[in-house]
Amino acid sequence: MINHGKVRSTVKPENTVIDEYSVWVANNIEEITVKDIDSNDNTTHIEYEYELLQYSKDEYIKLMSEQNYETQLALVELYESLGV
Repeated sequence: MINHGKVRSTVKPENTVIDEYSVWVANNIEEITVKDIDSNDNTTHIEYEYELLQYSKDEYIKLMSEQNYETQLALVELYESLGV
């Protein structure tokens, strides 16, 4: 995994993007208003600031598998507590 930290974009990112080699995950997406520095009339534009993580496809598959396993264990515990 590569943590690219906080990044900005003028285009709202998708939460997850898959390309040929990587899976890109954007978290904590915030819309911010930015004043145009080249403008004399105080115009603004919208940008998006978010945390960007890049996984190899193998890393991402392993991560999803581990999360799925943890979810299954939590469901088993819930069913047992309900006496099902």
